Amino acid sequence: MDFVKKHYEKILLSVVLLGLMGVLVFMLYLIPSDRQRLADIRLSIISHAVKPLDPLDLTRETNVSARLQSPYKLDFSTTNKLFNPVPWQRKADGTLIKGSQAGPTATVVTKITPLCLILTLDSIETNEFGARYVISMERQAAVLPAQRGKRQHYASIGEKNETFTIITNAADTLTLAGGGGVTNSSANADVNGSPGNPAQLKLILQLTDTGERATLSKDKPFRRTDGYSADLKYDPEGKKWQGQRIGAILRFGGDDNIIVAINQDTVILLARSNQKKTTLTYSPSP
Repeated sequence: MDFVKKHYEKILLSVVLLGLMGVLVFMLYLIPSDRQRLADIRLSIISHAVKPLDPLDLTRETNVSARLQSPYKLDFSTTNKLFNPVPWQRKADGTLIKGSQAGPTATVVTKITPLCLILTLDSIETNEFGARYVISMERQAAVLPAQRGKRQHYASIGEKNETFTIITNAADTLTLAGGGGVTNSSANADVNGSPGNPAQLKLILQLTDTGERATLSKDKPFRRTDGYSADLKYDPEGKKWQGQRIGAILRFGGDDNIIVAINQDTVILLARSNQKKTTLTYSPSP
């Protein structure tokens, strides 16, 4: 009894541990038995083979997908006027015309004219201070009409103005606008020829806006295209416009149309009412 009294805690712990080990061993047999019992119940409930589902009928969806690959092409502008009714306009003589025969698309470009920068060597004046070259300048594309006419400028070598400078160090060979290569007689010369012989004189200029070089002589002015002007007409109202430039406003068909671009073969109009752009093609007559 003394042994039990002294070691009863150890005895209780040993009994508990043995009980736990017994439970673990019992679980090793209980779990497979329980699995087998559940399998038997499942097989007893589902005792026959399950019939597979019938395949889905996707004919309707397939037909819809096939139609999306080749959608209908509906013309609501030329053949159907439900969403785009044709406007009718009254001409000056009182007759009516369809919309296809009026509006910006009925405007015709009759002529497109290049607007050039033209430099011409008019004369040469010499004095004790050296040569002064009289060069006429014509800026046809200038915004202000007063700046478009021909004006003379007096220039010496190295002087710079708003358009050009007679440079002091020219290359041997220069490519000219509207011409081929020109070779100077010396590598570092701004003038080929002499002021006393104007017929053979060639000046080398540097343009202020682009930095390009150009050769100028008495018999060969320098010419560069800086823009275009256009002549147009609008037959439904009998209107004509000449020399119109970018920014000009053409009033016809009850609307204002602004010229927003001109190049050598097209004119683009912008309708002020709806901001729609119309491109007019110029086809010069042969």
